[in-house]
Amino acid sequence: MSCGVALAVSLLLSDPNVAMAAAQPPAIAEAPVSVAGEPLFADIVARSGALRGVVQGWIDAGAATRADFAADAGFTSFKTQAAELAAADMQGHLVLKERGTDGDLKCILRGISEDMPKKVAAVETAATPAERAVALSELAYLLNDNVEVVTAPPQPEV
Repeated sequence: MSCGVALAVSLLLSDPNVAMAAAQPPAIAEAPVSVAGEPLFADIVARSGALRGVVQGWIDAGAATRADFAADAGFTSFKTQAAELAAADMQGHLVLKERGTDGDLKCILRGISEDMPKKVAAVETAATPAERAVALSELAYLLNDNVEVVTAPPQPEV
C-alpha cells in the first residue's frame, strides 16, 4: 500500500468529519444573481418596452409609408428617448464591467448601446417606405432584445 493511500485511510478512520465531507455531493457553484430588479436595469427594461410599443404602433399604423415620417415631432421625441436608452445601456455595461460579473449581458448591453443610434438613423434616412418599414422592424427587434436580455435568467460563466 502506498503512503498516500495509507494516510487517506487513516484520516478517514480517525476523523468522522472527513468521512462525512467526502460523502457529500460536490458543491455546486452559486447561480448568478439576476440584475433585472436593480433600478438601472429595471429602468432599461421599462424604457425599452415603452419604445418598442411606440415602434410597433408605427408599424401597425403603416407610418412607414409617410414621406415626412422622420420630420414628425413624435419621431424627434423618440430619437431623444432612444439616445437616453442607449446611454443607460452603456451605463449598465459599465456597472457590470466594474463588478467583473455577467460577461454576456455586459457585452450585449454595450452592443445594444452602440446599435441603437444606428437603427434610429436607418429609420430616419430610409429613402423609401419599404426601407423605412425594414428599419422600423429591425429597431423593434433591437428594443425587444434589450428587454429580453436583461430579464432572462442569468447563466453561469462557461
